[in-house]
Order: sequence, then C-alpha cells, then structure tokens
Amino acid sequence: MRQNAARTDSSAVLHVGMDLGLKSWKLAMTTGLGQKPRIRTVPAGDLERFDVELSRAKKRFGLSECAPVKSCYEAGRDGFWIHRWLLSIGVENHVVDPSSIEVDRRRRRRKSDRLDATQLVVRLVRSGLGDRTWSVVVVPSVEAEDGRHLHRSLDTLTKERTRIVNRIRGILISHGLRLDPRLVTFLEDLSESRQWDGSPVPPGLQARVRVEWDRLQAVGEQIKAIEQERDRLLEEGEGVVVEQVDQLCKLKGVGIKSAWLLSRELFSWRPYQNRRTAGSLIGLAPTSYGSGTISRELGISKAGNRRVRAVAIQLAWSWIRSEPNSPITHWFQERYAKGSGRARRVGIVAVARKLIIALWRYVDQGVVPEGAILKA
Repeated sequence: MRQNAARTDSSAVLHVGMDLGLKSWKLAMTTGLGQKPRIRTVPAGDLERFDVELSRAKKRFGLSECAPVKSCYEAGRDGFWIHRWLLSIGVENHVVDPSSIEVDRRRRRRKSDRLDATQLVVRLVRSGLGDRTWSVVVVPSVEAEDGRHLHRSLDTLTKERTRIVNRIRGILISHGLRLDPRLVTFLEDLSESRQWDGSPVPPGLQARVRVEWDRLQAVGEQIKAIEQERDRLLEEGEGVVVEQVDQLCKLKGVGIKSAWLLSRELFSWRPYQNRRTAGSLIGLAPTSYGSGTISRELGISKAGNRRVRAVAIQLAWSWIRSEPNSPITHWFQERYAKGSGRARRVGIVAVARKLIIALWRYVDQGVVPEGAILKA
C-alpha cells in the first residue's frame, strides 16, 4: 500500500507525542515503531493550527480523516485543560507523570524539545503494545480541580504572612529592636521603643515597618475571609467532601484544615485499589536499592502530592500526642521515641504513611482506626 493512499483498516492509529513549551508546542506524529516520526511546531495554545497539523499528518501517513488519534504529554505547567480539549475532539489522550519516564543515565546526554517529543510518541506506541513505559496521571474532574483553590489560596496566604512577619523582625533586629509584629499593640510599642543609645526609632525605619505591618494586616483579613468561606461551605454544603470532613473531624487530633485538605486533594475524587496506592500517592513509599550484595534504603520517594505529604507529617505528630492508645502510637514509642532526633523524624514519616492508610480505610470503608478516640 502506498503511503499516500488512504488506509481503511480500523487498526491504523495516529500517535502524537507533545512537548509543551511556553511559546511553542513540538509535535511528533507516527503510526508505528518502525516509522520515522513527523515533527511539527505549532504556537502554544493555537488549537486551530494543532487540528490542521493532525489532518496533514493523517494525509501524509495515508490515514482516513476519521482515523483514531492517541496523544500524550507530560503533566506540568499547562495543567489539564489541553487534556479536556483533546477528549472533546475525540482524541484519546494520556497525561504522563514526568518522574516515571525512563531516561538515559549518562551524565551528559542530548536533550531538546524535538527529542523529548520523539521519545514520548515512541513510548506511547510501546504502551499501546502492552509495554509499561510510564505512569499515567489520574485527571480530576473540573469540579474537583476547582474545589482545590480555596485551601491552596489559604496555604499561599499563610506562607506570605510568615514571610512578612520574618521580614519585619529582621528589619527591627538589624537595629537592635525585638518586637512581635503579631501583637495588636505593635505600632504603639514601636513608637515607644528606644535604640541601644536611648534615641527614638528613626522615622524612616518606622515608615518602612508600618508599610510591612499594613500588608500583614491585609493578608490576615484575607486569611480570615477564606476561613469563613470554608466554614460556610461546611455548614451549608452537601456532598462527599462535607461528609468526609465531618467524618475525619470526629477523630481526636484531626482538625478542619487538615480534614478539608485531605478530602479535596486525596480522598473525595479518585478511587484507590489498595493501601499501597494510598500510601505511594503522597510520596511516602520507601525506595530500596539492591545490586548483588549491596542493599540500602534511599528514603521516601517524594513523588506524590507535596501538600498532602506535609499535612500527613503534621497529623502524625498530632496523632502521637492525641491518640496514646493507638497501635500506631505504641509502634512509634517502642521503635523510635527513645532514639535520636533523626530517628524520631524517620519514624514519624513511617507513622504518617500508616496514618494516611488508616484514614483512607476510615473514610472509604468506615473502619475506625484501632484505639482511636472519637470526639464528643
């Protein structure tokens, strides 16, 4: 069959690997492993040009206009809107976890957008043949993704508040002054303070600190507004998230902030096959290295959701203090509590993984963690 003759068999599929850049997208298109990919560049976000290149590629490879198309791209800055658009035009798309893609281990290796797109389309063809070449990201629904913005905004503002407080303290300490900007009487204390030689605080320094303090008050008001909105949604809302937050908050040591984040980021929108999936998704799974007689642990993978991982560590410390009768607490006390500070930090990571699995069983199957104390 000539290459420019239209194929009519249903097995002919156009495979597209996309390397998404800030200004342009590199497309590598082929129909099989033994074929040289067709490389094209389109402006970033130009959906009409993208559709035109698909039609040209089908004509170039002798496919019919209605031939199926499979595509893939790495998860990153562009998010999931491209995935949803591709599905809307009938393209079977996969969003790939970049950390799961195999790479050459040479210290110096070639890398370009063209090579990245080519390697993606080759692995896409191999995955269709049954070769496990990567891990595919589970794409959340539009509603689930939109529900994350509330607590992520709160997290951003909380970090901004910490930065402002540290900046104010740093400015004052450089002049020998130690005041707490979180106090209501901070401005009065600033105006009444004296430097090392007994002289008042210079007006330029006071003006700079007041600007930062006003910014701190504005961030505090925004944090308070977001927390009030979250509380309103919990009181008036319905659905899986509200049920899971209420259920998690019944456990001693779990608060609204942690329960909300766990539900929105982890439990409410995606299924879990087993406890290994729940533990590895947040990057707390151990990684071992073995070769011949060499065997060592490389620590946790850190390949999952960093927000959930941070909250899991905080919950683990809270769980140790609040749930003394839990087997998880006993396990930590016996193995790590009497060790060094590093040993306790290593142990609390293991506690966090066990705790996340226990909380998943609690919200998914209704199994209360053994020894847990429920709030009145």
